Amino acid sequence: MDLVEKQLQTALVYEGGFLQVHKDKVLLPDGAEASREYILHPGAVAILALTADRQLVLERQYRYPAGRVFVEIPAGKIDPNEAPALTARRELLEETGYRAGRWLHLGTAYPCIGYSNEQISYYLAEDLELGERELDEGEFLEVFTLPLEQVMQMTLSGEICDSKSIVGLHWLAAHLDGRLPGAAV
Repeated sequence: MDLVEKQLQTALVYEGGFLQVHKDKVLLPDGAEASREYILHPGAVAILALTADRQLVLERQYRYPAGRVFVEIPAGKIDPNEAPALTARRELLEETGYRAGRWLHLGTAYPCIGYSNEQISYYLAEDLELGERELDEGEFLEVFTLPLEQVMQMTLSGEICDSKSIVGLHWLAAHLDGRLPGAAV
């Protein structure tokens, strides 16, 4: 069975600073028509920054759409014409002040497939050196480290509950167990 929906019409409903909202008319596999609303996103990166003594670099940040403070791994959106690996390096330095001597790409995931094309590329950063943060204007976050085992427990207790961080920590655990090799970048 062909499951692909074919676009018949598209309309840009909203264009913001980095998101676009579209409403399309599509042809379904059975010949019926339906509408689809979705968000185009430039993509993002998430970084699992691991110190030599197995502490993970984390951030505490207020997220307006959810109306609360979250504990999460560092992350950020990809700028136009920027390679994801370069975004990861830039975001780690800007948000945390860390530079990494070793980088591995662990994988790419789609966090919101029901309404967005967003992709998040996950990177492991090791051989860390701490310098000065370079936060964007209007960006406020607290950076701290915790032992990796404690961080993993926080995903089970609900203290870490954003999908980006949970996926990244799952892949980091698989990498550390030898089940996910990663690719050097």
